[in-house]
Amino acid sequence: MEGKELKILKSWRATGIVLIAVLSVVLSVGCQEEKTVAESEGEYETLSLKYEGSVGTVTYPELAQDLGYLDPIKLEWIGNTTSGPSSIQNAATGETDFGGAFNGAIAKLIASGAPIKSVIGYYGSDKDTFSGYYVLNGSPIKNARDLIGKKVGMNTMGAHSEFILKEYLKQNGLTNEEIKQVTLVVVPPVNTEQSLRQKQIDVAVLSGMLRDRALEKGGIRKLFSDYDLFGSFTAGSLVFKEAFIKENPNTVNKFVDATAKAIEWTRTTPREEVIARFESIIEKRGRKEDTETIQYWKSPGIAEKGGFIQEPEFQVWVDWLEKSGEFKEGQVKLDDLYTNEFNPYKDELKRK
Repeated sequence: MEGKELKILKSWRATGIVLIAVLSVVLSVGCQEEKTVAESEGEYETLSLKYEGSVGTVTYPELAQDLGYLDPIKLEWIGNTTSGPSSIQNAATGETDFGGAFNGAIAKLIASGAPIKSVIGYYGSDKDTFSGYYVLNGSPIKNARDLIGKKVGMNTMGAHSEFILKEYLKQNGLTNEEIKQVTLVVVPPVNTEQSLRQKQIDVAVLSGMLRDRALEKGGIRKLFSDYDLFGSFTAGSLVFKEAFIKENPNTVNKFVDATAKAIEWTRTTPREEVIARFESIIEKRGRKEDTETIQYWKSPGIAEKGGFIQEPEFQVWVDWLEKSGEFKEGQVKLDDLYTNEFNPYKDELKRK
């Protein structure tokens, strides 16, 4: 009997040692996980960024997250944006942490007192990716003066499409009074082609994948494009509130770094692979979107490496707004509009 009791006692002791060892491992792993979270929170002031997406497309921050460049920071989608101006207004009011718009619209919002600042370029025009102003093949519109009394459909007022149109009209000799006779009509981008074909508008602003799909169907021709006016240029930027930047410098730095690298990933990766990645992101996020327009993606359309912001990309619109009387001379300083402080390619590009 004593032998059996001794064996049971030894068995209990062995089991106890194993349990203690397992418990130690569990506690150790728990501490390590706690330490990892603590270290991340210490390095980055926040690990979540609220933002708005865009139907049927992939933004560069979304791509950066999917590529793992943004880890451990995660994006929190709150819905889709309706326009650039509303996107940056939402960032200014704190509804989102960042937004994006045409640089001229950003300058106007900052001039009105909004405490935001551009941190990286995110869209623009080149020979493959641009905004074109299209008419039907049988349209009598051949030049700028023919637009007087006509309707031009675009996604929103006070942004890229309106600025480019008015610049085209000014460059072709129209007076301010004549320009006012060109009617601007807001049409959702997905409906613009249809509105043109049904003759609800006389001119349609089409860009990127929606433009290429429309051209594939035929029956329309280009009147002019932003690329025709300016060549390759970065047209819009992503912004944060200045207070957010001040309170979360490490998070903003990580965001810009990741987004810049995502932009360059699309520039250096075969087109088919980029499209496949975009398709995968759209399917995984489960927002009930199709991937048809993604097939027409051609290039990032961003002039500088990693979305580095060049002074002329804002100066041209500040000058334009001053000449049109919307800004007083010297009302807005370029330093108030943007910073390249967080861009990983800043040292390389400053030497150019």
